Amino acid sequence: MRRAVLMTLCGLWLIGASDALAAGGPVPPVLGGSGVSATSSPFNFIALAAGPDTLVERVRRVSGTVGDTALVHGSFGVPAVSYDGSSTGLSADGRTLVLAGAVGLTTPTQLVVLNTSPLGKRASIVLNGAYLVDAISPDGRWLYLIHYRSLNNISDYEVRAYDLVRGQLLPKPIVDPREPDEKMTGLPVTRTMSPDGRWAYTLYFRGGGAPFIHALDTAAGRAFCVDLPANLAMDTRTFAVRTVKSGPQPAPPARHPAGPANQDGSWLWALGIGLLAALITAGSIVHRRRRSHIAVA
Repeated sequence: MRRAVLMTLCGLWLIGASDALAAGGPVPPVLGGSGVSATSSPFNFIALAAGPDTLVERVRRVSGTVGDTALVHGSFGVPAVSYDGSSTGLSADGRTLVLAGAVGLTTPTQLVVLNTSPLGKRASIVLNGAYLVDAISPDGRWLYLIHYRSLNNISDYEVRAYDLVRGQLLPKPIVDPREPDEKMTGLPVTRTMSPDGRWAYTLYFRGGGAPFIHALDTAAGRAFCVDLPANLAMDTRTFAVRTVKSGPQPAPPARHPAGPANQDGSWLWALGIGLLAALITAGSIVHRRRRSHIAVA
């Protein structure tokens, strides 16, 4: 299994050198599978094709029992965010679920917002342009989207925020304030969330450059991009990067509270393809102890 994952990662690295996929390589929404879940919720939410429509199921994680269901007009899927199968769309409080048009990257973009208890459609969102869902804030207010400025150039994209309460797409993209002019381009390999569901950490590979971690604060609408060569690790409290010589080292105490607290370990390790494969197999890249116009239908 580990060898298979390693080979897949090596393949992705080679693909990353291609101009055609050097920018995010849009990951399409998912129908079926395990769907999406949140730490605070005992349920998985799964989207299934039902002819031209979509059946959404709330499934109890332990027993696999299907509870509430809802039928949504049109074809939608659970938003996928990386090639390891990581998904998003469910707020950390477990109350808000967002599904994306199952076709993938199209324009206009169609999304649907559901309440989870009882399970049912709350609203539809139509956005002019090509967008994919990237994350959602813990309280379900802020939806984060990858906006592709052109369907003919997937290397030209930006992160945007959508206010689900006011039904408004914020006009300015979310960029790293330290390097506002640097483009974020790469292949999303894996995603992990802070325990409270606030911070989304995505590991990107890119052809001809160092991999990097995109750290998105879904509560405050800010982001940081950290270049991460294979022998370096990033402190999730300070975003400092240091060399790793021989395996994981104890994390130093945080010197300022500006970054996110991460009770499962403050260092994100990226120790080369082999260790990444092992971590992805385990489902995390975190240090071992351990993810308007709203038209209402």
